Amino acid sequence: MSQAYVIEVSDRTAGIVVSDNRGFCFFSSDRAFDGLDGGYFGSARAAERAVRAHLQQRHEVRSRATRG
Repeated sequence: MSQAYVIEVSDRTAGIVVSDNRGFCFFSSDRAFDGLDGGYFGSARAAERAVRAHLQQRHEVRSRATRG
């Protein structure tokens, strides 16, 4: 039986993860997270950590661009 979880970070719904025989597949619901779309993770928690890291990286890049 599949399991599905919604992943939310910083008051944004990033997407969902759905379990299958290969792990947890991430499906983006926000364009900011499209870079992770279709990615597989070992757990729902690992997918959530990847989403948080992706968002942090986007903020850092944007911050450097505005200072530069």
